[in-house]
Amino acid sequence: MARAALEMGVRELAEKADISTNTLSRFERGEALKDRTVSAIRQTLEAAGVVFIDDAAASPTGGPGVRLKTPLG
Repeated sequence: MARAALEMGVRELAEKADISTNTLSRFERGEALKDRTVSAIRQTLEAAGVVFIDDAAASPTGGPGVRLKTPLG
């Protein structure tokens, strides 16, 4: 969801997070990865403007989600 909100392709995110596209695809399928790999993905997305919403009360849908710090322009 975060990658789509940024209009970022798999190759671009993988390159910026310094991981392989196969690793990113495994992550997006829900496969378990090393904590440091997940952290690299999250940090890359946050640096690009994604805010992760973990608190159900803070989310308009009542569950976890993502939003952008500022709209893409």
